[in-house]
This record gives sequence, structure tokens and C-alpha cells, in this order.
Amino acid sequence: MNTQDTETEAVPAEGGPRFRILGPLEASVDGRRLALGGAVQERVLSVLLLESGRVVPLPRLVEAAWGEDPPTTASHQVRKAVSELRRRIPGDAVISTEGSGYRITLATAQLDLLEFNDRIQAAEHALRENRRPDAVRELEAALALRRGAVLSGQGGSVIEAAVTVLEERCLVATEECFTLRLESGAGGELVADLRNVVAEHPLRETFHGHLMLALYRNGRKAEALGAHARVREILADQLGVDPGPPLTRLYEKILHDDPGLMPTERPRPPAERQDRGTPAPQVCTLPQALPDFTGRTREVTELLDCVDVAGASDDRSARVVAIDGMGGSGKTSLAVWAAHRLADRYPDGQLYVDLRGFTPGEQAPMSPGTALGQLLRAIGVDDDRIPGDVEARAFLWRATVTGRRLLLLLDNAARAEQVMPVLTASPGCLVLVTSRSRLVDLDGVSWVSVGLMTPQDSAALVAATLGADRVEAEPESAAELAELCGHLPLALRIATARLRNRSSWTLRYLAERLRDETRRLDELRSPQRSVAATLHLSYMALDERQRAAFRTLGLHPSTGMDVHSTAALLGTDLHDAESTLEFLLDMRLVQQPVVGIYTLHDLVRSYARSLSDTTTAGQDAAAAERLLGYYLAATDTACQVLFPGREQRDTGIPAHEGALPGWPDGEAVRAWFDREHSGLLAAVSLAELHGLHRHTVCLARNLSFHLNARGQFDDLWDVGRTALAAVRGLDDPQLLCVTLSNLGVACWKVGRFESGLEAAQEAREVAVALGDRHIQAHSESIIGLLASMLGRYEEALVLLVAAVSRSAALGASRAEAEGRSTLSTLYGNWGRYAEAAEEAARALEISRAIGYHGNQVMSLTDLAFAQVGLGELAAADANLAEARRLSETRTAQGDVGLVLALSARVAHARGRTAEAEEFAVRALELARSGATPVRLTEVENLVGHLRSEAGAYESALELHRHAHRSAVNMGFRSEEASALTGLARALEALGDEESAREHRTEAARLYAAMGVRDPLIVAA
Repeated sequence: MNTQDTETEAVPAEGGPRFRILGPLEASVDGRRLALGGAVQERVLSVLLLESGRVVPLPRLVEAAWGEDPPTTASHQVRKAVSELRRRIPGDAVISTEGSGYRITLATAQLDLLEFNDRIQAAEHALRENRRPDAVRELEAALALRRGAVLSGQGGSVIEAAVTVLEERCLVATEECFTLRLESGAGGELVADLRNVVAEHPLRETFHGHLMLALYRNGRKAEALGAHARVREILADQLGVDPGPPLTRLYEKILHDDPGLMPTERPRPPAERQDRGTPAPQVCTLPQALPDFTGRTREVTELLDCVDVAGASDDRSARVVAIDGMGGSGKTSLAVWAAHRLADRYPDGQLYVDLRGFTPGEQAPMSPGTALGQLLRAIGVDDDRIPGDVEARAFLWRATVTGRRLLLLLDNAARAEQVMPVLTASPGCLVLVTSRSRLVDLDGVSWVSVGLMTPQDSAALVAATLGADRVEAEPESAAELAELCGHLPLALRIATARLRNRSSWTLRYLAERLRDETRRLDELRSPQRSVAATLHLSYMALDERQRAAFRTLGLHPSTGMDVHSTAALLGTDLHDAESTLEFLLDMRLVQQPVVGIYTLHDLVRSYARSLSDTTTAGQDAAAAERLLGYYLAATDTACQVLFPGREQRDTGIPAHEGALPGWPDGEAVRAWFDREHSGLLAAVSLAELHGLHRHTVCLARNLSFHLNARGQFDDLWDVGRTALAAVRGLDDPQLLCVTLSNLGVACWKVGRFESGLEAAQEAREVAVALGDRHIQAHSESIIGLLASMLGRYEEALVLLVAAVSRSAALGASRAEAEGRSTLSTLYGNWGRYAEAAEEAARALEISRAIGYHGNQVMSLTDLAFAQVGLGELAAADANLAEARRLSETRTAQGDVGLVLALSARVAHARGRTAEAEEFAVRALELARSGATPVRLTEVENLVGHLRSEAGAYESALELHRHAHRSAVNMGFRSEEASALTGLARALEALGDEESAREHRTEAARLYAAMGVRDPLIVAA
């Protein structure tokens, strides 16, 4: 049988290209060869053809073309090569771009490899139906497609690896073809072909065995025995081993003229070939697959791809795919479902063993020897033939399944040692392994990690298990139920099972029961299953030190833990903290969404917290205090970087002795603050819970700077109130006045002017009593600011001038800059534009000198506002352009909205109406999406006046009405008057002169009360 030179033509689609890679690369159309442009094009095309139908990422194509040392232009050259291939190869859809990679799509008749694969599959199908002659014909046709070494001349590690796989597949097909022909009675007619194959592949014992049998059947016993001597010599010289048991048994049979070696009138069915250890056809011990298995599309695709890739990457050993994930994530369900789907590929059996690594009631995982015993019995080996020694059992297992196509599902493994002895070296087998921890000691394994279900998959599972009608009746409650179950399949199945068994319960009722975190784990249990019990098995697999660490991690308030905060919480150094986190990650008790950040699943966190009791209370309190000390030190250092000029105050708390993050620049600090935002807020609550009042107050102060700078003013107000409640439990007047003063700022931000005024006035009284001129100046500045918002301009002016003077004398540059900005706003609202411009310019000068970014933006805006009042539109335009440039980063949305709203006014006044409208739209978008009530009211009034200027009176009316309601609620007198003026103008234009007159009269009264004679908003 010649397997090299015969060529079978298949007819491609009419006019379509045809490719050959089972030999030298060749592309042709209608019998005419296509010329390819150089090595890069050829290698790119080769890889695309090898992975026909799959997306090949650009980096893989680069590696295929140049190996590990590509040029800097490699990506560009690959794209250029693909473009040139498209030009040379007819058919628009042959090579498509998908994401960051490329895919070649071909019909079977267009690529010899696809035809080869189809014929191999057809042969396997024929064998399963016992149509051996058909199987031989398909195998011979597949092998006839070879025209020499696969892709000879292409080179490169990527292509060479794939070529090795293809060559091996061809050899396996050749072995099977000879085997089938010998089983059908062939003999001497195969000798010549077998001698050629043996010469090419001297280390493949199967070919030697075929040659020995063919010689014997041809009456050449001496030559057959001589062939065995030669292979024994070859193996000894090159590998230092003897022939394997199958070849040795054949030698003995030839030596003793075993009658079974000669062909009979009919081929023996597989059950009669006991010498090959063949298992009974379709031995299946797999559990039943879930009938409602749902979702997991990504994981299923990844698993099946791993099976295909593993099978294509190395036919010298079994394919091994391992599935890892936390308890209850559905690893076994996925593996069983996939095993049933793949069963047809493994006709000699599908075997299941529960290794009991994490099984309720089990004292220890199943031993490898026990697992091997189960497998050997499953394939028909009698008990008296099964040795007691583990190594002997492993040897018997490998010898028995050699050459067979088996699927093994090794479920619930605890460690690699359980699995290693079972892994067969037979290339026809697939081994699926499931484990909670990733068994890193297993080499050559493809891994599929099973995480939480997506919200879409969770919804599908709830609908599949509960019924679509009940879900459609309560879609919001169904979504909440999935969220409360943490998108964990086990929890979802328990929850829906409870609902099925309690027809009177609604989804909303169960969701309400699950909202209580303290009882959530109790709700998620059934007579046979429990989320807590599942997690307990993982917990018990830890040693005592690891258990203590896991319990303590449940105290961490943040959803994302880094090594620094973990080290503080656990009381260890960074190295030990990282080692602990990585071990728990391997055990799937923590997750790692991004490098360096670790999280606890909500149910895992609840379980960890449930482990704490009165015996651990002291340890828990000490851990919380360590963590809070870390957060206090970290936020203090971060504030020094981000908020220059900030006054340093003694906290009265011992300094944190552990490591702090090494931030390279301000951007890194801001990123840390943003990432830790929710954790820091929770840390304030944690300090309050443990009665650590001083930690609560000092941490709240540091956090307030970040919250204020990022425009998160509701959080700023909540933190301020928490800090005030805590500080009243301390006998520390200085901390009290600091906290009161900061709360005054927060009240201003959220439009609670009267409450803020009370807090700032109390702070001033305490500061005066203490002689703390810094806090006195800050408090007076806040009182002046809030008084100006309430329209009490004369009172505000006295306080603000005094505060600015006091800050300047103290060298408190940051406070002085803020005070002068407030003074500028007051003068501007009062109509005293020259003074407003002077104060804004001075505030801008100080802010630039100390790098106070936020106040630079607002000082430029104040200066522009004053310049508009002075008629200096060009100067205002320039200052607003700089403010917009500075506000592109690190500026609260409301402040940016105010800059844009004033920019719109100036642009309109200078005749740039289109630009003015663009500014106005963006200003409203920003103000409505994240501004304080103060900023939103200011922006709406500014844009409202602009809309009236443009004749859009209905729009102006809507904006001024909303601004007026907000201003009245806050007591924001200047904006209340501005809104009334705008309403009057819009109503008058729309024909409602009576209402317009009433609004104008009320506005005039307010302006008079504030002492404003020439408000800017009515200036032409």
C-alpha cells in the first residue's frame, strides 16, 4: 500500500481556490497555481490554513512569521501580507477580519486537510458500525492526499509544532489502516509497504508488529523473528528500553505458531480480541447530564476548543483538560454535559470516577490505587488480575487501554497526586479533571476556569429551573434573586428548588428573605445541598493558619483587597500576605479580577464572617484596628501628594508600621483612591462599628478631600455626619472643630445651607476657645460662603475678608486661595466686578504657586465672570479656554459644567452661536449627571438666559423653573433672583405679561435685599 505518491483529486466549488498543505504549500484556481509573495505571506497563509475556520490572533501570525524575534513592523507586515493574499486569492469572503485576528473560511473540497479530517471521521464512524472495508477505503483515501512532508520548507516554531501534530495524525491513520487490513486477513501483500514505513519510523513498535505479522502470514517465520530482533536492538541502542508487552506477546505467539495469528474466514469481532484488553463497546459509567443544563456558552466553547487543540497538539499522549472553580460553580455539571456531548468520539467507553476531594462525610479523598481499581473493573479486568501495588495497577491500566479511545472523567480531585497515576499515555483517550483548586503540578494540561455565571446565564438558569412564566411575571425580582445568590449555580438551584416546593412563595418574597446577609446562607440550603456546607469543605481543606487568615479576610470592608491592606489586616508582611492570597486563590476561596487585586464572593464573605464568634472577638477587633491604621496612613500620604498646602494635624493614633503603596506619581494616587473608594467608605463604617471614634474621625477627614475633589458630594455629606457623631464621643475639642468645619463644606456642596451654617458657627466658637486660628479662619470662610449663598452679603463680606487676612498671616496658602475665590464670587454676584476680578486674579496666582488644580479652574471661571461684567469679553474668552483645558482631568463634573455654561455665554456674545450651543448642551449634560444642587442651579440659569437670547423661550422657561425650585429649597438667594428674572423674560416673550410682571417684581425685591444694583444676568 503506497501512502505517499497516490493523489486523489476533490472537486472544489466552481471558480473557488484550492489549497494543499499535506505536502509543500500550494494554492491554485481552476488548475492554475497562484504565486505567493515571499516567506511572510506563505507562513501567514499556512497558519490560517492549519486553523481553517478559526480566528487566528495577530500575535500568533507574527510569531509564525518571525518566531521570538519579530521586527518592530511585524504587525504591519502581517496586515500587509493578508491584504496581498486577499488580492491574489479570489473570493471576497475567503479571509475575513474578526476582532484583532483573521479567519479563512473554506469548503471541504477547497483544502486537503479538511478532506483528510472528514475522511478520518468517516472511517471512525464506519468502525463504530463495524463496516471495516468502508473504514479501510476512507483511511486509504485520506492518506492518499499526502504529497510528501507536510508544509515542507515553511519552518518556524509555530508551523513546525502544527506539522508535527499532522504528521503524527497521518502515522496513527496509517497504523489503523494496516491494522484493519491485517484483521481482514491480509498478509504478504503488505510486506513491501510495511518495510518502507518501518524504515521511516524505526521507533514505532506498532509498525514493527505489523511487519512481523505480515511476514509470518507469508510463510516467512524466520524473517518475522529476525524483525523482532532488529527492533529490540534499535530500541536498546537509541532508547535503552526493551520492546513493549504487545510486541513481546506477538513474538512469543510467532515463536510457538499460535493458530490465532492466521486469518480466519471472517474477522473476529472486538469482544473476541481479549489479548488487546478491549473494553466492551460503549462502556459508560457517566452520571446523567442535567436535563436543564443552561448557559456557560463561553466555558463550553473553551472546553471543546481545548479538547480539539489538545488532540491536535500531541497525539503521543492522552488529551487532558482540567476544569477548576469555586465550590458550587457547576464544574461537575459542565464536565458531565461535555462528556456526554463528546461520547461519540470515544467509542471504547466513557468512565467516571468521583475522587471525593471535597465530599460531605468523607474523611479523606479517594486514593489513586482505589481509583485505578474502579477503572480497571469498569473495563472488564477481573479482580484476581488487579495487583495491590499502586504502581503495578497504573502499569496494568496503561497497558490495558493502549490503543483504545476512552473518555475519563475524574471528578472532584483534591490534589495532583490523585490524578497522575490514572493519566493514560494512550493517544486515543481524553481525560477531563474537575477540581476546586488548580492542580498546578499537572503538566501538559489545558485549563478551563469556571467562574460565576453572567447575569444573562443566571436569568436563563432561573427560567429553566423555575419556569419561564414565573420569571416573566416578576422579572425584577428574578434579577435580584440571581444577584443575591451571587450568580453561583448551586445557590440558584437551591433557591429555585425552594420556590418550586413552595408554590405560594413569590420570587420577591424569597429575595426579601435573602437580603438579610446574616441569614442568607441559612436560606440557601436544602435537605441534600447547602452553599455553606459546600464552602465548609473548602475551608476544612486548609491548615489552621490558613483558616485563621480566611476568617480574618471576611472582616475586610473592601470588595477589592490588595496585598498592602491584607498584610495590615492579617498582621503579616507583604510576602506572607501575597502567599496567603495566592493559596486561597488556588483553592478558589478568593477571586482575582485583575492582577494584584483579590475579592471574596458575596456568599464566601458571608461564610467567612459566620465563622467569627465570641472566641474570636478580640482577634477581630485587633485586625480591624490594624487595617484602619493602614488606611489612615495611606490616605494621609495620598492627601499630601494630591492636596498640597493641606494642614497636617496630629491624629493621636499610633503610626502604622507596615508597608504603604509606592505610588510613582499623582495619577497613581488618584487611581488608588478611585479603586479603594467603596472600601474606604466601608472602612469609616467599620471604625464606627468597632467604636474606634478617633479612627472614624481622622479617616473621614482624609477621605473628605478625595470626595470633594471627585465631586462625590452625597458621600462627602454622609461621611461628615458619621464623623460628627463619632467626634462627639471623644473629649477632643480640636478634632470637633475640624469635623464641624468640614461638615459645613459638605452641607454647602449638597445645598443644605442652614445646617452648614450651624456647623461652621459651632466650629468657629470652639476654635476661638481653643485659640486655633487655622480652624477659626476656615470656619469664618465657610460661614461667609454660606451667608453669601443665603443673600446676606454684608455679613458675608466681613467674615470672608477676616478669614482671608487670617489665612494669609498664618501662611495657609490653600485656605487663602479658597477664601479669595469665595470673595470673588461674592463681589461678582454683588455687581462689584473690579473687586471680583482682583480677588480672582490673586486666588489664581496662589493656586498656581502651590499646584492647587481645582481652585485654578474655579479662579479662572470667577475671573472670567468678573471680566464679562467689565465688558472684557476677549480676556474672559481666553481665561475660559484655559479653564476648559485644565478641567479635562481631575475636575468635578459640576465645576466643568459651570465653566462650559459661562463659555457658552461668552461665545454667544462674541457671535459664535454654534459653538455657544455646543457648550450649553455639554454643560447641561454634565450638570445633570453628577453636579451638586448648587452647580446645577447655576448652570441651568446661565443656559436659560442664553436660550432666551437665542429666542428659545420654551426651553428657557423649563430651565429657569427647575432652577427656581432648587434655589428656593436651598435658600440660594442670588440664583433664586436670577431664575425669577429669566422666567419673567421668557413669559413676557410668550405673551404672559402678568406672570412676567410678578416674577420681575419678586426678583427686584430679592436683589434689593442683597444690595445688588446691576445683576450680570440681565446685562446685554
